[in-house]
Amino acid sequence: MRSGFRLLLLSALAVLISACASNKQEEVLPEKTYYDNARQAMNSGNFNEAEQNLDSLETYYPFGRYAEQAQLDLIYARYQNLDLEGSRGAADRFLRLNPQSDHADYALYIRGLASYNLNIGLAARYFPIDVAARDAGEQQQAFRDFSELLNRYPESEYAADARQRMIAVRNRMAELELHAARYYIKREAYVAANNRARYIAENYPTSPAVEEALIILAETFDFLKLKKGSQDAVALLRQNFPKSDAFNSDGEFEANLLRRENRSLSSVVTFGLMSDE
Repeated sequence: MRSGFRLLLLSALAVLISACASNKQEEVLPEKTYYDNARQAMNSGNFNEAEQNLDSLETYYPFGRYAEQAQLDLIYARYQNLDLEGSRGAADRFLRLNPQSDHADYALYIRGLASYNLNIGLAARYFPIDVAARDAGEQQQAFRDFSELLNRYPESEYAADARQRMIAVRNRMAELELHAARYYIKREAYVAANNRARYIAENYPTSPAVEEALIILAETFDFLKLKKGSQDAVALLRQNFPKSDAFNSDGEFEANLLRRENRSLSSVVTFGLMSDE
């Protein structure tokens, strides 16, 4: 009986101690303390701690003195933590709550950067990643973000960098199309390759991918017995890229991208996933 009573007493004490510890963890700090802690953490490069303090500041003081700056800092802290989706979400929230803010251009800029780097993240720091092989959706979103920044704030201090990144995005988009064209050539789907190359020439005429796109156009048109199209592509190539490797020492077009492969049945059935080597 006594042992049972002692066990019950010990259980009650354990619950009481646990409750006290829980209450201690949930202690709310003054607004300025959260803000100062966050700034100090960011200055020292500890963005995890900064994010925790900024989240608490937003939770407990959503309309406080430091609310707007905390929202901006949260965008940056999440970006530095490679939480790119979270950074973009924080930027959306800031723009929704502060549409007339003097710092709206910054939020748009970081939102664009987050989309620009999405799907690269930490892995790109250690492994080679071909950006041309990635989905185009995030690049298109980045282009829209930077475009909105330039339209709304053409004199912003971030405008010049946004403009350069828009050029980079367009080059990436062109490279994506070129990546697809090469794939279709490998599969001997020359009509599809021609369509991709033509899209590059028509929509990304200033991108570095245009040279190879014109070569693909010339060769695929020739293969499809469309001599006029092939001649026009070669003329454009000669006009814009006179030193292209597609021309021999006598200036004649002799590219050979469409080398046909003697593929085995397994290679054909598996679309090249099982090579003959």
